[in-house]
Amino acid sequence: MHEDFEISIEGLSKIEGHASLDVKVRRGKVENVKLKISESKRFYTQAIRGKTFQSVPQVVSRICGTCSIAHLTCCTEAVEKALNIEPSEQTALLRKLMTYGMMIRDHAMHLYLFCLPDVFGKDSVLDFDERQHEFVHHAFEVKKAGNDLSKLIGGRAIHPPYAQVGQFSHLPDKEETKDVIKELKIVRSNVFELVRIFYDCPFSFRKKTRFVALTTPDFSFLEGVIKSSQKTIIPEEHYWEHLHRVIIPYSQAAGYQFEGKDFMVGALARMNLNREKLHKETKRDLAKYLRMFPSEDIYHNNLAQAIEIMHCIDHSIEILESSDFKKEPDKKVKIKEGKGVGVIEAPRGTLYYAIDLDKDGKILYGNLVIPTAQNQIKMENDIRTLVSRNLDKDKNFIQYEIEKLIRAFDPCMTCATHFLKVNWV
Repeated sequence: MHEDFEISIEGLSKIEGHASLDVKVRRGKVENVKLKISESKRFYTQAIRGKTFQSVPQVVSRICGTCSIAHLTCCTEAVEKALNIEPSEQTALLRKLMTYGMMIRDHAMHLYLFCLPDVFGKDSVLDFDERQHEFVHHAFEVKKAGNDLSKLIGGRAIHPPYAQVGQFSHLPDKEETKDVIKELKIVRSNVFELVRIFYDCPFSFRKKTRFVALTTPDFSFLEGVIKSSQKTIIPEEHYWEHLHRVIIPYSQAAGYQFEGKDFMVGALARMNLNREKLHKETKRDLAKYLRMFPSEDIYHNNLAQAIEIMHCIDHSIEILESSDFKKEPDKKVKIKEGKGVGVIEAPRGTLYYAIDLDKDGKILYGNLVIPTAQNQIKMENDIRTLVSRNLDKDKNFIQYEIEKLIRAFDPCMTCATHFLKVNWV
């Protein structure tokens, strides 16, 4: 039993900035855990003020390269709600497809490149031996399929220019659509193997958890109602009545509580609360794996992401094969003063945008809540529990378990295999 020690971790990055972790143990008890997130001060909420409603979604998409489609889409929804713009059914389908491409790409990067090395007992994919090389190829094949889907719909996989307020400025090319369908069907078998690997993965960390997610009629990550595992149901526009910002003195990023308690967002929350809405092909072929949910095992977030990739592939194939996209008239927009809320599911969890427009259609105020900020307090509390459960273990073991647990949340920080540098005192 370790009676007294400290863990000091410096230089965690990719939380739109940097992060570090301090753990203090005294007399065999964890006294405190401080997950300190330092966001780069880019002042997006101030920078968008005075911008026109047409331009601001593209501006905020620059917040993140990996999730640029999520920021663009959520902000677009908020602007449309403020101006009472009702997108057409075709526009809604195109947004689903573009979002599916982002989900496929983002989940593939996390699972193949950052989590599989843990499963195989390797430092990184560069250390994979001949038995594991195929998974590196699978990673880039699946990731490319997601990129190509987003590019087909949005014009680019990152910061797509075709997606606009109320409409898309360009429709998918029919020949390119056939190629993307073929590509999605090919990589589907790779994803099936990925699901099996994370189903068989022995890692486990179970703890009573409150889950929150936007639930949708077709598991499309767009337009629905916010639900919690405690049966709370909230219309999108009322999210702020339940989500509370918490100032963390030692962190430059605020945390969030849901109805006064820590909570988790992301793929695991979505699977626990909305799995019955998955695509019929996904439910049929992955029935064995879906029986794992609902789950309070944080590592099942990885399994949930793998299942989501399969759903995105199956639903995308169905939409692309059954839809005949046609040029629609430009949306008539009546510029007016108004307020709008956009809520979507980004890869790492629920993303919120609130936008206020003046009478000229310019931004008076904007606020956004990203998924990692919502998970921050939960991550910190779970690290405390993890250390408490393993005080009789070797320090290197504890360090590695902390790394794996943080990776299981898939936070927007560096996911390199050796992202933790620990100084033991």
